[in-house]
Amino acid sequence: MVAEFSGTIGVATNNVAEYSGLLAALRYAIDHGYADLTVRSDSLLLVCQMRGEYRVKNPGLQPLHAEARRLAGRLGRVRFEHVRREANSEADRLANEAMDGKKKSEARRAF
Repeated sequence: MVAEFSGTIGVATNNVAEYSGLLAALRYAIDHGYADLTVRSDSLLLVCQMRGEYRVKNPGLQPLHAEARRLAGRLGRVRFEHVRREANSEADRLANEAMDGKKKSEARRAF
């Protein structure tokens, strides 16, 4: 792992969240001059779509997939590996922190 970051994206599906994380990682890699990247995700759908093994049928995911392909094309080599959720605890922790942070800020605004 080179870096970690998290953020909120509002109300979205888990697949949109997975693609949002991928886009952030790809942009980070481009901005920091990386040419060789391995993306490990517990989202089998995302991994298989990015490998070209699954079609992207969902109209909401199509522009995200297209942008991810475009960004990945700017890097030298990008590999996509599927990992079990248990082996992806860092990503799960960041996602939970982002969700908890959003809940806390919403609670502050509500009072």
